[in-house]
Amino acid sequence: MTGLDRIVENALQEDIHTGDITTLAVVPEPRPARARLIAKEPMVLAGIDVAARVFHLLDSAVNFSPAFRDGDRLQSGDVLAEVEGDAAILLQGERVALNLLQRMSGVATLTARYVAAVEGTRARVVDTRKTTPGLRMLDKYAVRVGGGVNHRTGLYDGVLIKENHIAAAGGISEAVRRARAYIPHTMKIEVETESLAQVGEALAAQADIIMLDNMELDSMAEAVRLIAGRALVEASGGVNLETIRAIAGTGVDIISIGALTHSARAMDISMLLEGA
Repeated sequence: MTGLDRIVENALQEDIHTGDITTLAVVPEPRPARARLIAKEPMVLAGIDVAARVFHLLDSAVNFSPAFRDGDRLQSGDVLAEVEGDAAILLQGERVALNLLQRMSGVATLTARYVAAVEGTRARVVDTRKTTPGLRMLDKYAVRVGGGVNHRTGLYDGVLIKENHIAAAGGISEAVRRARAYIPHTMKIEVETESLAQVGEALAAQADIIMLDNMELDSMAEAVRLIAGRALVEASGGVNLETIRAIAGTGVDIISIGALTHSARAMDISMLLEGA
């Protein structure tokens, strides 16, 4: 079973559980039906294949015909797709398909706004691990659809030495030394810093990436000058659509934004059966 199928099947089980009581009562006999998925506001589409998979896992005979692809920019009133199949199947899959499609499109749409805000600078917009539990794969995919870049996927595929790791190890230098001795030569080490003194310590320890956490703009610019290309520079903390352009102007390489996935608003998408 693929990761996507696990996510979808868990969501369907959560929603349908022992049976869709309303549909069993109201639509007891098989009946062919057709429905349209409709955008109710402008958005960047993400998750169209995920929505299709919801219906196909319920019934492989469902015909899901998308009119747009992920990454397309939609306007209010656009019909995303038409779905044909047994009415009961369409009704049972409706909410799960919409929940995933609306959330993913929300993440992609918000990401695209941040990416547009730094256009013309060197900074890349990057996500974080602040994702919805169980949906990280979909959240991070939606960030890519919106033009952003993924940070590490989880704790297993990248070293990020944060404030608590530094405290537990007894300092940045010792934390980096231990990490360097533990990981393969192909993996990079990132260190979170909160002051220019810590930036200097991370540089001396030869960190590959230095995160500037919640620093003022002047301090960020000074840190970029101090690092002088010897490590990638990531800005994090206090980033929003009003501040990101100024942060990018300090010369950082990466701007990580938890809000891409923890604060994205679900887009308004509806499903209407013919005759509704």
